[in-house]
Amino acid sequence: MSSYSYVGRRHPRPDAADKTTGRTVYGHDLVLPRMLEGKILRSPLPHARIRSIDVSRASKIPGVKAILVAADLPSQTFGFGNDRLPLAAGKVRRVGDEVAAVAAAGEDTALEALDAIRVDYEPLPGVFDPESALAPGAPLIHEGRESNLFQSQEYAHGDPDRALAEADVVVEDRFELPYVLGGALEPSFCAAAFEADGSLTLYSTTQIPFLLQNDLSKAVGIPGNRIRIVQAQIGGSFGRGLDMYAFELVVVHLARRAGRPVRIAFDRAEEFAAAPVRQPVLFEARSGARRDGTLLVRDVKALLDIGAYVSWGAVTPLVMMETFGSLYRVGHVRFAARMAYTNNPVTGAVRGFGNPQATFVVETQMDQLARELGIDPVEFRLANANRPFEETPQGLRVTSCGLSECIGEAATRIGWRGPGEAGRASPPASILRRGIGFASTMNVGGGARIYRSDGCGAIVKVDDFGRATLTTGATEIGQGLDVSLAQIVAEELGVDVADVVVSRGDTAVALWDVGVHASRTTFIAGSAALLAARDARRQIIETASDVLGVPPDSLEIRAGEIRVRGDDAPPMPVAKAIRSRHFRDQGRPVIGTGWYDPKNQMVGPDLHGNISATYGFGTHAAEVEVDVETGKVRVLRIVAAHDIGRAINPMTVEGQIEGGIHMGLGYATTEELLVREGRIANPSFLDYRMPTALDMPRIETVLVETIDPEGPFGAKGVGEMGTNPVAAAVANAVFDAIGVRLTSLPLSPEKVVRALEEGAKKE
Repeated sequence: MSSYSYVGRRHPRPDAADKTTGRTVYGHDLVLPRMLEGKILRSPLPHARIRSIDVSRASKIPGVKAILVAADLPSQTFGFGNDRLPLAAGKVRRVGDEVAAVAAAGEDTALEALDAIRVDYEPLPGVFDPESALAPGAPLIHEGRESNLFQSQEYAHGDPDRALAEADVVVEDRFELPYVLGGALEPSFCAAAFEADGSLTLYSTTQIPFLLQNDLSKAVGIPGNRIRIVQAQIGGSFGRGLDMYAFELVVVHLARRAGRPVRIAFDRAEEFAAAPVRQPVLFEARSGARRDGTLLVRDVKALLDIGAYVSWGAVTPLVMMETFGSLYRVGHVRFAARMAYTNNPVTGAVRGFGNPQATFVVETQMDQLARELGIDPVEFRLANANRPFEETPQGLRVTSCGLSECIGEAATRIGWRGPGEAGRASPPASILRRGIGFASTMNVGGGARIYRSDGCGAIVKVDDFGRATLTTGATEIGQGLDVSLAQIVAEELGVDVADVVVSRGDTAVALWDVGVHASRTTFIAGSAALLAARDARRQIIETASDVLGVPPDSLEIRAGEIRVRGDDAPPMPVAKAIRSRHFRDQGRPVIGTGWYDPKNQMVGPDLHGNISATYGFGTHAAEVEVDVETGKVRVLRIVAAHDIGRAINPMTVEGQIEGGIHMGLGYATTEELLVREGRIANPSFLDYRMPTALDMPRIETVLVETIDPEGPFGAKGVGEMGTNPVAAAVANAVFDAIGVRLTSLPLSPEKVVRALEEGAKKE
């Protein structure tokens, strides 16, 4: 049990009742006065020249208020790669490219107008895999570039070539990882409204309101101080909201042209067609170790398909580098990544942000090395585990670290008795084989400095009824931000959690924040809230000190009351102290401010550096059952042990980990966005096999509390870690069960049967 009054306790989320009863107003529920419906006409071809666009019939339809094509808009490129326009000009580069847009009085009218627009295309040769895209003579997707290579990154520490030569065991594989959806239940949404003075309000499901405010200003030519971003309640995002997209610019231009508010709300088909997805990666990887069990070297090449335009997916090699370079103690590492344009869907940030892919490679080869060396996979991991307060050769300064404890907890609770023991428990004649596998993860737990600032601001105002209002720049995307921040403020102020209100989501009111990503919110926004609450508490104590005539350091606040330590005198309610501060001569309000910018750094040109202020660790153990006749993999149990610093709210931490496991299980066993020559072949939840609640195994979540010295009350971020190790743990369990190694995801029945057949031929 926590020694604190509120931190470490299980408090329900304040939005739980509204979300479960349907009272929450999401973006798709938003209705503005005189609002029009916006729709986008999208390209049916992956690569084609636009010969002409005829909107004459559409413009005559009653109720159509605005129609836009590229010629109507400034030729201002935007996006992470600054390589796209709101509406395609000259040619299209992917299926789903935005070609024209309409705003009309009602969805049916808008759709009718789209059907009336005529576009004449000249098909062009396309490139649909990154290897072909980088071949000499490949059709250029973006004219003006020398090739389809967007960027390459190279990283090294130690002497990998010498280490590979000296290693007693080297394993080598090619890994093929697929496209995967983020799969948020709420499709994308935004709405734009101009005021009479020309200022703009954009209602959005973005994860980066302040960055969007800046990017939007540049793209549409409106000063940033005339743009207000209001975040609607967000029904899931998982990284989708980390960039500015064409539909957000289109809705602004439609609203400006129509002179009325306009919204664009994707349906599920459009979400499949236009939202960014997790990028596929081809890895060629080698890992080596000494016979005594010392992990020695990793050498990895990665080829990423980033699609037709660059979104946040292009920086995933930076995150992959963290895993390749610093998960476990490894003295020699080389990592080289190339990112190629193709005529495929746009890829972007999806929960884990490159770490699930890198972890699959690292942990598959950790398992292989252990078995080649004849060492128990658990003991091999323990021997090479990261340690507390140790800097990796990559320059990552590890503070608290409970990786060894996580490995031990996972092994004990899953009932590990050694390789093959689970399989040997199956009846000899059974077609079902059981196995247990392990995988660990290392993830940023205190932000990731991709921008010059990684900070967050906070204000805590305490009113004369004793209620505290925290105004934060942080973003709630379903992770339980509000209750965790309320607990932090309540603990520091000495008031009840129910007396803390969290205000956020409006750039006109909230303080600046870089956005929600990199498992940063509890650590960074929580630290800012703690500093603001501490400042407010100081003011309250100073006021009570004046009223009571005692030194400030003799006072404490508990349960909303101010007491003199060691004195049985009646306490002073916090509300009374606030009122006395308000109503005195030259009175003042209680307003505490806080700004926290973590101790991390931008990596240098050599890609070394401490990208995060702290790092989270975890280990998953998976028990599976494999049908050797059908190839069906059934995950029976997962034990997930995570070093989370301190759990501010164990209930929300467990929810984050379990939600991450759900995403990881899809990645491991069923999910793959099938893209054929630029077209998605399974564009619905009927065909895209996302696990349901009925597919979830029994999960045991173990919280390993290491109490981080930098985090608020010792907390670290945990949002992405639950996803990262799942696929590797399941794949290693499959090997333990049937003795075949799969290096391609998902672990479909067809792949398992094929691997068994190939293994039988070799015997």
